[in-house]
Amino acid sequence: MTEPTRPLHLAVAVDRPGVFDVGAYLDAVRLAERGCFDFVTLGDSFGPPVGGAGRLDALAVLARLAPATGRIGLVPTVTTTHTEPFHVSSAVATLDWVSRGRAGWTVGVSPGQDEARAFGRRAAPPADVLWHEAGAVADVVTRLWDSWEDDAEIRDAATGRFIDRDKLHYVDFAGPGFGVRGPAIVPRPPQGHPVTAVDATAVLPREAAARYADVAYVRTGPAPDARAVRSLRAAREDLRRRARAHGRDPGSAGGRIVVLASLPVALHTAADAVALADLVAGWYADGVADGFHFRPTDPDRDLALLVDGTVPVLQHRGLLRVFYPGGTLREHLCLPRPANRYAPTKETA
Repeated sequence: MTEPTRPLHLAVAVDRPGVFDVGAYLDAVRLAERGCFDFVTLGDSFGPPVGGAGRLDALAVLARLAPATGRIGLVPTVTTTHTEPFHVSSAVATLDWVSRGRAGWTVGVSPGQDEARAFGRRAAPPADVLWHEAGAVADVVTRLWDSWEDDAEIRDAATGRFIDRDKLHYVDFAGPGFGVRGPAIVPRPPQGHPVTAVDATAVLPREAAARYADVAYVRTGPAPDARAVRSLRAAREDLRRRARAHGRDPGSAGGRIVVLASLPVALHTAADAVALADLVAGWYADGVADGFHFRPTDPDRDLALLVDGTVPVLQHRGLLRVFYPGGTLREHLCLPRPANRYAPTKETA
């Protein structure tokens, strides 16, 4: 079997609406880890729960599962609307620590009027305002992660010194409707910056993705065809163009955006799993995307067929790794560890 020269990246959603047993989520994440997926996603929002049955906190669920898993990345949706950026930064950094460098987050917004009233806003802002705010949050959380230098902790019991205060930094950030001074209350995460992901299917979030995201999802319909391929190509080129306009070089390691085609999957037989492998291989060979984010219709059936049907075919063709060569999500995605912007001469990417 030949090693892939351009790694194929795979992610899968483990959403289970109405399921509140953490064991079910743990089984799904461990199964995805057996299939060497780069990461799992778990959605979240401030909207009303389906059927009034309640809702799980995605970040809390994946933090609970982190110590029980070993290699797979954990990427919850975190809603930036109505949420203090300082708290977002602390929560995602904590997930990175408890997972030993396997955390990411999908930037979410909350456009509903009911959520706005619940949080005290008179009306929900329009989508362009929400995504402008979300971009600012994505910016300031990385600044807060950099507000501690990597070696800021001393932990010297003899002298009673825990922190070198000269290695803590104020971010002094003014955003739309909020300000953050810093420094953070959580040390710099193991990855430097946990991975930031954005659903860039629509134009407004695509602008935020081009400026701040490490990973961008582009959704397709349930019947991927030539039209879907054209749409994916156009979205990827638009992302790259917008990234260059913001001073990012998408052709370099530091400016790279991993573009994943986000596909709904409904697999009933092993033949369906082989057919999906053909689609993945074909789109990947044509350079349509850097990988795929699968959204199972039936969480139990589809994930099992992905891991035991689709993945082995891709591994047999030399397109997908058979083990995790690294330990962090950034390593899985071939993304460098960012240098600390406040200590650029002391630390290397």
